[in-house]
Amino acid sequence: MDRKELEAKVCELVAISYKKDPSEITVETSFKNDLHGASIQMVALVSEIENELEAAVTLQEASACETVAELVDLVEEEM
Repeated sequence: MDRKELEAKVCELVAISYKKDPSEITVETSFKNDLHGASIQMVALVSEIENELEAAVTLQEASACETVAELVDLVEEEM
């Protein structure tokens, strides 16, 4: 999977976990400022990443990401 495909997949998983329209999610999307998500949504996202992408990302690592791009970087490292 190349970087663009990974970005698209992570954006899709973020949209599902945060119950947003996929067109609203980009790599520049901020978890805090744009999604205003609860920790339960991040738990769901980490679970989806593990299931769909087989990347071992911890909740603590994912929660430290400010943007979707940072999460993509993290997932890429773990794949």
